[in-house]
Amino acid sequence: MKFPKLDLLTLLISLFLFSSCKDASTIGLDLDDNNKVTGTLLDDIAVTSRTVKDIPSATYSAGSGLSKYPLGDMNDAVFGSTTASLAMSVNLPSSTYYSFGTLRGEIDSAVLVLPFATSTLQSQRFYGDTTEVFTVNVSQLSANLSTRTSWMSDAVYAAQPAVLGTFTGRVKPNTKFKVTSIVSGAADTAITVVPQLRIKLDPATIRTQIAALDSASRSTNVRFNDKFKGLKITASRSSASAKGGIMFLDLSTAGSNLEIYYKKQNATTSTLTDTVVAQFPILTTTNPVAATVTHVYTTEINDQIANAGTQPATTYLQGMSGLRNLITFPDLKNLNTRLGSKLLISRAELVVDINNPADSVPFKIPLQLALYRQDIAQQRVNVPDNNPYSNTNQTGDIRTATSGVAFGGNYDATKTSYTFTVTNYVQDIIDGKIEDYGTYLAVSPLLSSTLNLFPYPTTAGKAIIGSFNNTANRKIRLNIYYVKAQ
Repeated sequence: MKFPKLDLLTLLISLFLFSSCKDASTIGLDLDDNNKVTGTLLDDIAVTSRTVKDIPSATYSAGSGLSKYPLGDMNDAVFGSTTASLAMSVNLPSSTYYSFGTLRGEIDSAVLVLPFATSTLQSQRFYGDTTEVFTVNVSQLSANLSTRTSWMSDAVYAAQPAVLGTFTGRVKPNTKFKVTSIVSGAADTAITVVPQLRIKLDPATIRTQIAALDSASRSTNVRFNDKFKGLKITASRSSASAKGGIMFLDLSTAGSNLEIYYKKQNATTSTLTDTVVAQFPILTTTNPVAATVTHVYTTEINDQIANAGTQPATTYLQGMSGLRNLITFPDLKNLNTRLGSKLLISRAELVVDINNPADSVPFKIPLQLALYRQDIAQQRVNVPDNNPYSNTNQTGDIRTATSGVAFGGNYDATKTSYTFTVTNYVQDIIDGKIEDYGTYLAVSPLLSSTLNLFPYPTTAGKAIIGSFNNTANRKIRLNIYYVKAQ
């Protein structure tokens, strides 16, 4: 008969017996005096790390898009340049036929309205140089975006050469402002709107491509998208030497629209007309919105990616489906043999130091990192310490569910480092229950669960971290506190 609780009982007894040994050390990271973890400290475990490109990620799938969409152009002296453009479907104001009335050719103006993301943190609405002047261009897509079956972050969406509209200036992701609201049958009024990007489009093109369509083409979104393929939006910084940045837009909730202002016959007087507005929504719950992200890396980073067999002094992390770190722990598999006994891990922490915390303006250090492992099929899976058992996750780890210890991954500005609790992961590698096929560090969307294993381009942070052999003593390291089993 097997006793599944034996290992836990043995661990508890061992911790009690060995807690007063002379060479014991204490972790003391965010722990009070009554909850310190004791055991012998082992801090010379080798950690290999290297920079690798992350894989493209889906930016839209089956009626679901990103929490926020990137648009911009930035250049970092260490990392290189990153650009993000958008391709978006435009939908009818209602699910059924929309009519511009008998005066449908009289278009006053058209404005593309793109609200900024609503995060309370500046870096989640705009990342980079807030003084930068951008040129944002809008053109028509050449192909119907809604008929595609894949919208990956490296996909390129062809557009027609003519520019429909241009915005040039500083973006203001924190500033509400007033616009004139058209009220049918009443006086126009000024209203305050959320921070947004507003781009005026060519009214003649909008009249030809949308208002002048026959009634059948404006009867359903499917037919409408077949005629009006959608829009492509690009952004460029003011010069090659400018640092630029990435803005993040909310295209998953109501508020993003193509607003068309046009003349409509007055309902009561045949000799008068009214100016009305039709809002053609751009919404991921209805039709696709997709992002294209392109990275052009510096020679230093390209060389590191190409020379996988060497251990550099520093490695690189970048959001926006950019760069991650592959790390391994070659000493763990034979650690029991090295120390001459089966080890019971009291606590294990992976500490990731920022190589140069001051080198972060205007491209700030990310506030959260993700840590996950690769299985035998080279699929991304959570480490046991970030995979708690629950009723909805019955393949999770019961040790994690009952430990009460936070997994970690948030940036500690005082220590200028990140710390992950990996006690169960290290124990399982030592015991041979998990094979070390590689562990990955990556930039994580802020404040989201680090269960997110995929590099969605919703965060633009970057970090330079010291490797295990960094002579400046700013490094990635594994601290293990253990006792020997009897």
